[in-house]
Amino acid sequence: MTRGLSQRAHNKVLEAAVELFANRGIEKTSVDAIAAASGVSKATIYKHWSDKDALCLEVLAHVRGLKESPPDQDTGDLKADLKAYLAYQPPKENAEIRGRLIVQLLAYSAQNEQFGRAWKMQVMDRARTDLKRLLRRGIERGIFSAVMDIDLSVALILGPMMYRHIFGPGIDQTWLAEGTVDSFWKAYAREKETKRILKAAKRKGSWNKE
Repeated sequence: MTRGLSQRAHNKVLEAAVELFANRGIEKTSVDAIAAASGVSKATIYKHWSDKDALCLEVLAHVRGLKESPPDQDTGDLKADLKAYLAYQPPKENAEIRGRLIVQLLAYSAQNEQFGRAWKMQVMDRARTDLKRLLRRGIERGIFSAVMDIDLSVALILGPMMYRHIFGPGIDQTWLAEGTVDSFWKAYAREKETKRILKAAKRKGSWNKE
């Protein structure tokens, strides 16, 4: 909660901004309109958010569930951990309005380069940092080569997931996450790791000749 602003007022501003941004677009929504819809004065809003862009960033983080980001888990199965990370989805109750906001976000970012950079840092830099940590874990465990280009690897992993965000939720996220990691594994996992996975698959069932 923003210091000095009651939780109730804080939530009212966020809720009003969510609806207006989704319905009108970010560019066409003024702070005056948000103040009128929320019942919180414009002066009070400006005391706690420096400008509309700052408020918009918090609205997007709120709706996308960024405070509930994928857990940093280490199950011992890095491939499964990568799939779980990519398949993670924010709370479902915001799915419909989140989809509309993403469309508005893309349009607004195209017009406002500074805002686009700030949103990229808020969302993408966190994902890049998390994925780099997971990939370095794989290098430390001998799954990937020590000379693997981590930045390129992150781009290859995130690319398909960004494709889904752009072209819509009709693409199943779990299916895409699993396919992305499986393809990456085939390209980059060391031969001994590939053999280990094949042996494990045989032990689990469908290839057993019992």
